[in-house]
Amino acid sequence: MVLDQFSVAGKVAVVTGCNTGLGQGMACALAQAGADVVGVNMSAPTDTAARVEAAGRRFLDLRADLSDIACIEGLLREAVAWGGHVDVLVNNAGIIRRDDALSFSEKDWDDVMNVNLKTVFFFSQAVARQYIAQGSGGKIINVASMLSFQGGVRVPSYTAAKSGVMGVTRLLANEWAQHRINVNAIAPGYMATNNTEPLRKDSERSTAILERIPAGRWGVPEDLAGPVVFLASAASDYVNGYTVAVDGGWLAR
Repeated sequence: MVLDQFSVAGKVAVVTGCNTGLGQGMACALAQAGADVVGVNMSAPTDTAARVEAAGRRFLDLRADLSDIACIEGLLREAVAWGGHVDVLVNNAGIIRRDDALSFSEKDWDDVMNVNLKTVFFFSQAVARQYIAQGSGGKIINVASMLSFQGGVRVPSYTAAKSGVMGVTRLLANEWAQHRINVNAIAPGYMATNNTEPLRKDSERSTAILERIPAGRWGVPEDLAGPVVFLASAASDYVNGYTVAVDGGWLAR
């Protein structure tokens, strides 16, 4: 049955930044599709853990500051020791800093680039090495953005990092497809999350955004459930290096 291809039963998925928002939505979707989940967060993912366990799956709570890649090898060792293997990585953790390009600071540049791009690459590298050692292939799903395609305003480091995520997704797919490792990305549109709260509170800006979205609404974490399960499952075994926009039609306008 074709629906069996969308199952991730028996898989172990590592999801970074899953204590709230889009990461939480994706972690819960993977659990509902059958995966045990390793959450990597800076703060307690209490609600996420409860939702994963309510779906009948296990949840491992790991804490780390992903602005420093030194933690990655240890996190992966703990995940493998707990689950016996790792099959899916969702690089979701990210931060954003807003300021005019004329006054944007080096610290705001480096902080965003470290979490949103550098860690994405090196976490992917560590997981790919694990997949190759396991001999089983695996899935890597990076979280890109509408700003992987567009320039944005007042978010220079975020735009640079998310553009880089789309590029490095293609590069890694080119190198690792031979190992049965699928590397793809999801580019969420304007979603109702903590990152977009300032935009949603600005009535003028929010109205302008909604007027351009054909679906006529802000996205919600549940909108990523289908895409993340697809990219984590056997249904996407011949999908490599692609960035799936989940944007309510924003890019089509």
